[in-house]
Amino acid sequence: MHIEALIRDVTARLESVSDSPRLDAEILLGRAIDMPRSYLFAHPEDQPDPAAVERLEQTVLRRLAGEPMAYITGVKEFWSMELAVTPATLVPRPETEILVERALEAISRKAEFDVLDLGTGSGAVALAIAKERRLSRVTAVDLCPHAVRVAEHNARANDLDNVTCLVGAWTAPVSDRAFDVVVSNPPYVAEGDPALDALAAEPRSALVAGADGLDAIRRLAEVCLGVTRPGGWIVLEHGADQADAVARELSTRGWTSIDLRRDYAGLPRVTAAQKPALDAEVC
Repeated sequence: MHIEALIRDVTARLESVSDSPRLDAEILLGRAIDMPRSYLFAHPEDQPDPAAVERLEQTVLRRLAGEPMAYITGVKEFWSMELAVTPATLVPRPETEILVERALEAISRKAEFDVLDLGTGSGAVALAIAKERRLSRVTAVDLCPHAVRVAEHNARANDLDNVTCLVGAWTAPVSDRAFDVVVSNPPYVAEGDPALDALAAEPRSALVAGADGLDAIRRLAEVCLGVTRPGGWIVLEHGADQADAVARELSTRGWTSIDLRRDYAGLPRVTAAQKPALDAEVC
């Protein structure tokens, strides 16, 4: 079977599991024959050898089983960076760039800010911030040692030497430090949410946060006060139906200047809040 026929065949098979079956088919075939997608367009009549067709079939079966393309290829683009991803890390999503954009608003280009990214996974958020704010010192924390190794690899691969990656639970590894901005894309899916069926290949611990999906956000709203400088900011990604609840959790714990941002689909996605400055605190 020649290249164009293979692409048509795989595209048809992937239509039930992918929003972009043709693109997936082209990427998988390109990997199977170890050639760029441009080669496929230039040589549609070429016939891959049987070994390449078998490699293609194995990856197609993984995709049909629901495995994300990022895990099959081992990479995902985020903030114009190519990042390594593994089943130990969430696949970075476009809406998380809203989290980065809001955090960057709170970080000066001309000052040496200390930034903390909690639950860093592949390091996507931490690295995007480090890339845009070269003077800042970014600390990335994750409970999973393998995820931290992935984040460290991605920092080296993207020549970002202003990122430090640490293993630990939330603020525990940095409890004696203070940061100007704390960011997190924490777990925020409720237990039993039907959406989890489509996310079965991704780490459950990075997705699920209790009966209402807010356990991690409640914890962050509390513990991040202890590592945020007066006047500093916390910036959190959350579910589209959680904005009011997140604002309440932050306000109850003393955060102020609560600010909501919407994602590219117009859905409430990111909430930022400020720790009161010293002159605003009372006894």
